[in-house]
Amino acid sequence: MDVPIHIDFIAIIIILGIFLGFFISFFIIKKSLRKNFPNLFMGLFILSLALVMLEGWLNYTGYIFKFLWLSNFSEPLNFLMAALLYLFVDAQLTPNRKKRYWLHFIPSILWFGICMFYFLQPEEVKYNDSIEVMQLNIPKIRENPPFSDDPLGIRSYVNVLTGIYFTIYIALGSRKLVLKAKAMEESLARTTNKTLKSVRNISYHALIVVVIFILVKLLFKNDAGDYFIFLYLSFMIFITTVQIMNRSNYYDEVSTFLEVPILKYKKSSLEEVKKNNILDAIVSQMENEKYYTRSTASLSGLAKAIHETPHHVSQVINEKLGQSFFELLATYRVREAMAILKTDMGKKLTIEEVAERVGYNSKSAFNSAFKKITSETPSSFRDS
Repeated sequence: MDVPIHIDFIAIIIILGIFLGFFISFFIIKKSLRKNFPNLFMGLFILSLALVMLEGWLNYTGYIFKFLWLSNFSEPLNFLMAALLYLFVDAQLTPNRKKRYWLHFIPSILWFGICMFYFLQPEEVKYNDSIEVMQLNIPKIRENPPFSDDPLGIRSYVNVLTGIYFTIYIALGSRKLVLKAKAMEESLARTTNKTLKSVRNISYHALIVVVIFILVKLLFKNDAGDYFIFLYLSFMIFITTVQIMNRSNYYDEVSTFLEVPILKYKKSSLEEVKKNNILDAIVSQMENEKYYTRSTASLSGLAKAIHETPHHVSQVINEKLGQSFFELLATYRVREAMAILKTDMGKKLTIEEVAERVGYNSKSAFNSAFKKITSETPSSFRDS
């Protein structure tokens, strides 16, 4: 039987949240692998959210009946998301401790094994299950399951177990946050510490999600009211996307719509001698001409200055220096700023004036680059 597709404003909001969730989680995970565990856990958390929301969206709109093989595919993630959120908090607050992160993935793996009894069921079973889950007024069809989809009899308690699981992890994360604040002699409500504020706000959102989850499960049978949860999760993803865009250094450099990302250079015909010549020209522009001090500095501008293509310049910077163009630019600018700050004149200049002298258009971008490279703010470096 064909089940009608239901698309409304709520469905559109949720699918936008799902798309953005996949989009930003890809870049967060890609940029965080092996070097930034807190962001890696946050990227995996957002990816898990997007996958759970996708299943919810399929159920809400009726598309699940066209893709019955996806029925309940995200259920094991119910027992992974809270762990990822806790690991984000833990890695933020105690970054240097050795930890067995993999232990927190065991509940999700075990639940995946339990779900395999359902995943291997024929489509008739999944069809009837989807009708019951979404409380649809549609006749069920005859089914003949080869074995029980819940031999242990615990999948029917998935919502209760999910609520308990989230509550435990939020309690553990909150305890760690409170202890850290006390150790730093900070008030969580009024703290100006960036890490504490970040973790505190994440904890608030997680608590709100749990409250919404409990209310929805009390007021609606099965998964019929889950779209309320997904609307709030979409809101969280929208806000996260805005924060990432606002904090990007992209706006602090001169860029154009036509400067698309350069592909890897596996088939490049650029010879080694030519690469070295380009590298010498780049270094000459940076060290002799101080190209980096121009506020309009860009990859295309540097390429034009040395009479090469942006593609070749980017390739040489990547391969010979192990940096991107903007990382190279920041390195020279910060190095110049360090030299200025240690002079008598530099001690009289404001931080904004120093930033302008080395090519930055904003104090915040300068502070961010300086701290990333030196682990100090320009002010503290000058005073040291």
